[in-house]
Amino acid sequence: MRGKFITFEGAEGSGKSTHSKLLCDWLRRKKIKFIHTREPGGTKIGEKLRHVLLDPKNKEMSPICEMFVYQACRAQIIDEVILPAIKKGKAVICDRFLDATVAYQGYGSGLGVDLIKETGRVATRNTKPDLTILLDIDTAKGLKRAGIKDRMEQKPLAYHKRVRRGYLLMAKKEPKRIKVIRVSDDMDKTQSMVRKAVSKCLGIK
Repeated sequence: MRGKFITFEGAEGSGKSTHSKLLCDWLRRKKIKFIHTREPGGTKIGEKLRHVLLDPKNKEMSPICEMFVYQACRAQIIDEVILPAIKKGKAVICDRFLDATVAYQGYGSGLGVDLIKETGRVATRNTKPDLTILLDIDTAKGLKRAGIKDRMEQKPLAYHKRVRRGYLLMAKKEPKRIKVIRVSDDMDKTQSMVRKAVSKCLGIK
């Protein structure tokens, strides 16, 4: 049986990593077979490229260069990690996927969304998540929570606002796949909504 592919998306400070890890702890207790990975990264090659992408010293990196490096990471993790796990019937929980590049380099940086989706189809071998959890938070609040750590987080507030708008626009276009969850100050409340959406996707009672 084919495994399910579930991704976590959201702007900076939305709690993607925290909630994906909490979800994995819960899946482990439920004895669900899964793997947990992330983008960019998730492979030896991807982790090296992640360092290049997020290093604050690489200020001269252009949006088009960013986009192609992200897609390169994605092509590697699809072949090496995601597709093999799905074929084995495992659930794949991934922090970020193609939607992130559409939001950040497309809506945020102004690259052509159609170009990103087309190159993305090649990089992902036409693989789409069965469910995408979009954790939504006020932009300024999210950046404050995240702190200024890497090159992407250092971009202007207006950039991050465009990213959030892009994510919400994508959710309106694909409401069956993308589940928008408004981040609450109560972590348990947010996680409860995450588990509810994932339970439906995986058929967990």
